[in-house]
Amino acid sequence: MSAFDRSEVLDHGVLRFLTAGSVDDGKSTLIGRLLYDTKAILADQLAAIERTSQRRGHALDLSLLTDGLVAEREQGITIDVAYRYFATALRKFIIADAPGHEQYTRNMVTAASTAQLAILLVDARHGIVTQTRRHATIAHLIGIPHLVVAVNKMDLAGFREDVFAQIVGDFAAFAERSGIDDVRYVPLSALTGDMVVDRGDRLPWYDGPTLLQILETADVPQALATAPFRFPVQHVARPTADLPRGYSGRIESGSVTVGDRVAVLPSGLTTRVREIRSYAGPQRRAGLHASVTLVLDDQIDVSRGDMLVHEGAAPDVARTLEATVCWLGDAAFDARRKYLLRHTTREVRARVDRIDHLWNVSTQQREPAPATLARNDIGDVTLTLSQPVFADRYADSPATGSFILIDEATNNTVAAGMVR
Repeated sequence: MSAFDRSEVLDHGVLRFLTAGSVDDGKSTLIGRLLYDTKAILADQLAAIERTSQRRGHALDLSLLTDGLVAEREQGITIDVAYRYFATALRKFIIADAPGHEQYTRNMVTAASTAQLAILLVDARHGIVTQTRRHATIAHLIGIPHLVVAVNKMDLAGFREDVFAQIVGDFAAFAERSGIDDVRYVPLSALTGDMVVDRGDRLPWYDGPTLLQILETADVPQALATAPFRFPVQHVARPTADLPRGYSGRIESGSVTVGDRVAVLPSGLTTRVREIRSYAGPQRRAGLHASVTLVLDDQIDVSRGDMLVHEGAAPDVARTLEATVCWLGDAAFDARRKYLLRHTTREVRARVDRIDHLWNVSTQQREPAPATLARNDIGDVTLTLSQPVFADRYADSPATGSFILIDEATNNTVAAGMVR
């Protein structure tokens, strides 16, 4: 019996995944096909899409399910990230449809930041292109654990096995150079539905799982649940006649139990957790991503932007960071401009001391440091901060190992960074 036989697989919880790739690779149509073939479209939605498709003289245009902006529908492209939700008997899904145009790469970075799996679409007629490599590189840098290369539009390539094999070979060579080691490959046609949800009958030479079977059985790492406790303080809840002072926020990694000894960063003062409050009432324990208010034994100074951690298990408290950044701003990096670094709930002034390397997504090589970083550039940099932050390596904890840079004059987000 196949490892992908649905009768053998239990409920796998929620999977957040994104679709990425170059322009016109069929990302929106693929998501529409997933929703359509899993019966996840409401009757009124389907009727509206059918009417719009008929007015244009087209067959059912499934891309309309995700391309919601007027400009997207007029141009037949995706501009902003669209989120959709559906479920099967085995799993719930949150989908992010990322734009393919190079100028919207920053939107793809936003979608990738919370994804657990990336579907990288490749047009069977065009093969691996620069934007394919760029999106794969970003997915790898951001730490998405699973990558699925979906070779789409096989109907336009005659459903030929040699076309699929050539693309698999090309991407496998690229992945080896890039250190990407968890890649699945599937040939499909989002237009006809072959190998998306149902196998169809036009790819008899492919005996692997369908795309949906891969999504339903993908393993979602739970490392953060057992990682060291990290609790960035969002809000200080003042005491009332009935309730003592508390510190509100979300647990970004690990867990906490009443009675645990914790340290407050940056002061380093230690105390015990006396009470854990949640919307459901007092709790004895709170785990990963729980939004809670912690009450401490001692009256010590704790402010928004501080972090509570278990005593003896603190991250580095640093005023210098080495990081990889994706430059998102329309304007290039300018050493004369002032930038703010936002890390968890903490915001400090930052200066980019130097650009160490530029990452060339085409050659997968680090190039000598340029004078500046332009939009969509990926580079290694060293930053000096006006106040310390409490950062883990991004590879260990994405929530406490990531940050954004904000132009202080315009308030625009200009870069997303990952602590090395």
